Amino acid sequence: MQSTMTSPRNKADATEPTTDFYCLDDLLTDEHKLVRSAVRNFVKREILPIVEDYAQRAEFPRQLVPKFGQIGAFGPNIPTEYGGGGLDQISYGLMTQELERGDSGCRSCVSVQSSLVMYPIWAFGTEEQKQKYLPRLATGELLGCYGLTEPNHGSNPGGMETNFIERSDYYLLNGSKLWITNAPIADIAIVWAKNDQGKVRALIVERGFEGFTTPEIRNKWSLRASTTGELVFQDVRVPKENLLPGAYGLKSALKCLDQARYGISWGALGAAMDCYEVARRYALERVQFEKPIASFQLVQKKLAEMLTDITQAQLLCWRLGVLKNEDRATTAQISLAKRNNVEMALRIAREARQILGAMGISGEYPIMRHLMNLESVSTYEGTHDIHLLILGAEITGISAYK
Repeated sequence: MQSTMTSPRNKADATEPTTDFYCLDDLLTDEHKLVRSAVRNFVKREILPIVEDYAQRAEFPRQLVPKFGQIGAFGPNIPTEYGGGGLDQISYGLMTQELERGDSGCRSCVSVQSSLVMYPIWAFGTEEQKQKYLPRLATGELLGCYGLTEPNHGSNPGGMETNFIERSDYYLLNGSKLWITNAPIADIAIVWAKNDQGKVRALIVERGFEGFTTPEIRNKWSLRASTTGELVFQDVRVPKENLLPGAYGLKSALKCLDQARYGISWGALGAAMDCYEVARRYALERVQFEKPIASFQLVQKKLAEMLTDITQAQLLCWRLGVLKNEDRATTAQISLAKRNNVEMALRIAREARQILGAMGISGEYPIMRHLMNLESVSTYEGTHDIHLLILGAEITGISAYK
């Protein structure tokens, strides 16, 4: 007997998003969906109308910072008593997914503030430090940045040269950091440096400290709607109460990076989803040889492979979020997700650009902006190859880079 049932998907309008192919919404709570919807609406209202213009001008839309605070994007999984949202890890992931559907640079601003500034203060700071900084960071009154990468030490942070020596009532900080998101406009920086004994510690450095400057890096082809710079320290006097007492060694710094990499795995998924949806709509509307290009086998192959990749990445993110909620996610598991999902997003962006043809490079569509942004996402918070080696060490028990 022939079935009379018709899939709701087959009735869907051609403009409707089709990325929930495995009904993953069934795995989300009502709160998760509410968070996702709120951020998606924010992106449509506040980011999409302006981001192409800001990317073309290579300027960060700074007016968004307090608005990120208003929607709870800063520190969503920091406890509410410090101004955070008190949400779970999947909620945070969904936030970054939706923000990167808008632009990687906007998601980067939020990721740095939440995972690399607020998280270390919450995890390693004193109660006084938490009360002083976290509520103001949560609202966007303060913006922060994270100083780990150096001009001569990117993938090898253990070789850092930035250092501080102890004086009577302050620390004297010298050195520099490079490729720092938010640096030119940040009010505070979480700076990792070696003390007199060569041990890596973390300091809160505030704008206005004498000898502390933040030159902007210009002429970027990627993350053009994000602000990137250096942190330069020339005999900067940092009060002793600005040392994060719980941060000892690179393990503490890398624990912060795990938080950021987790968010990136969701964010890259958002960029991929946007590229796929734009390419699908374009293929259905673009007519060549008297029919939509969506009717051609090669275009259908591209779209089918895109949706398959997105579905796999969604499952990966959801499962990793569950493990994070249970405090069971390992560094290697997070590395796998970050590496896989960014590579997947780059692949989808390139295929989407092919479907759009010449229009794929136009600012009328987001494809090339996503593609160029993802080239940076592939590098920061651990390069594609470094994450491969993290996995290799986990698999074999042998470190290939020590």
